[in-house]
Amino acid sequence: MACLWPRKLTLIAVLSLAPTTVAMAADQFTPVLVTTLNRATGAFLGTDGKQHVVYELMLSNANPTPAVIQKIEVLEASRPAHVVAAYQGSILQSQLRTLGKTPVENADIEFNGARVFLVQLEFPQGAFIPQRLLHRITLLGGPVPAPTPQTPVTLQYTVAPLEVTKKVLVVGPPLKGRGWVAFNGCCGIGGSHRSASQTVNGGLYFGQRFAIDWMRLDDKGQLLNGDAANVHSYAAYGADVVAVADGKVVAILDKLNDQTAGTLPDMSSITLETIDGNHVILDIGGGAFAFYAHLQHGSIDVSVGDHVKRGQVLGKLGNSGNTSAPHLHFHIMDGLSTLGSNGLPYVIDSFDFEGEVSAAKYHSSPNLDGSWNENMLPTPSRRRDQFPMDFAIINFLVQ
Repeated sequence: MACLWPRKLTLIAVLSLAPTTVAMAADQFTPVLVTTLNRATGAFLGTDGKQHVVYELMLSNANPTPAVIQKIEVLEASRPAHVVAAYQGSILQSQLRTLGKTPVENADIEFNGARVFLVQLEFPQGAFIPQRLLHRITLLGGPVPAPTPQTPVTLQYTVAPLEVTKKVLVVGPPLKGRGWVAFNGCCGIGGSHRSASQTVNGGLYFGQRFAIDWMRLDDKGQLLNGDAANVHSYAAYGADVVAVADGKVVAILDKLNDQTAGTLPDMSSITLETIDGNHVILDIGGGAFAFYAHLQHGSIDVSVGDHVKRGQVLGKLGNSGNTSAPHLHFHIMDGLSTLGSNGLPYVIDSFDFEGEVSAAKYHSSPNLDGSWNENMLPTPSRRRDQFPMDFAIINFLVQ
């Protein structure tokens, strides 16, 4: 009975008020639905000296008239006249993906079709970053909700709010020692992780938004010294993998042998369970989970339920699962499922930045032979609370 009293009191108060008029924006027909895959994201500082905001838009055409996306603008919500970024033409097309994560041939969206638009915003270090973004879409599409295709007209509307916070996770390093190179990292459109969406458990997820494949340079600047098919020829093989924060072990897999290096395994032999190889997942609190993949069989030193401390050895770097060379795949995600979760931005609290591997050389090289340390700094640069960007060479300072 007590729970009825607030309802009765509220009703009396409402009835005693004079009628008021609430101003509402006029409805607008929006044939292409536009939503963000996540309601919020975080801005982080990279080793390139820029602040980065990374997310995706989902575009779906709900009208029988085929749509053509002409322009996508990112706006500051508190000042909609301020355009943060604008995409059109070939740039817009290059950032569109099918739901199957493949590039598109044009910016058309058929009836009942859907596309994903990849967004990477960059701001100078220290620059103001809006706390809330909106998105203005310009397109050719169906003018009315008719059951049959109509002559397309130009439409424009502002939709899809996104919250941006400058508070991201701060963690320690996932490895020890010198010469670690961040491959397949943030945030290039062509990177293997950036557009690697997965349709899992009834949803579309970007678990690998901020994933890095860590490989190591030896004293001669080589990733590989010897037979490319032999895992022991790689400088990274067998390195200790460590906890980036205090946490609890919530999942492990430790039953797969190393793949032969130098080539990817037959995909018919890979399953959702084995694609990441032997791995460890840590619950590091606040809804964040640290994921370590491709570990050596028999090397994992922890069990599910164990509580670990930052810097504690979890296992050794290997070449199990879907991998062509020994490396540590590491990312942080918002759920326990490695494929059915979304990647979270983070920064590492302290490390030394030594330079960068040449991206042009890496993309043009047929293999990993040779020296990769041509672009080293004369003296390593101490960095704090930064994210290692693609091709960065890092010395990890493990406490």
